[in-house]
Amino acid sequence: MGLFTGLSISASGLTANNLWINVIANNIANANTTRTPSGGPYRREEVVLASGNGSPSFASALQAATGSTGGVHVQSIVQDPTPFKLVYDPSSPDAVNGYVQMPNVSIATEMVDLLTASHAYQANITAFNAAKAVDTQALQIGK
Repeated sequence: MGLFTGLSISASGLTANNLWINVIANNIANANTTRTPSGGPYRREEVVLASGNGSPSFASALQAATGSTGGVHVQSIVQDPTPFKLVYDPSSPDAVNGYVQMPNVSIATEMVDLLTASHAYQANITAFNAAKAVDTQALQIGK
């Protein structure tokens, strides 16, 4: 483990959590979008996180082989397969037999995910600052 490994691990978490928060914000912004460029209503997106830094380098392969992957990365962003909600609104131009397919976005679920992601982001900031303080003290020893 190098001097700045803790900073690197926390930074990877900050990057992943930032993307997660952006995906949640996109889901909330499209909670009422019934027509997308690909056709049909907006489908909720979810972030899939994985351990490791996601880069195919020798160092990451060595860390994976020794069981010390360190950090996290976004493996993928997937669409939630849950069915769309049907809302009766015969006046809508998107209605079929009087029903409109609404996005599968639940504001309550998104708010819980947002709290989880923001707490994880804050925890990574705390860990980053602690690692920075330890690294600064270690560098002071050499003076």
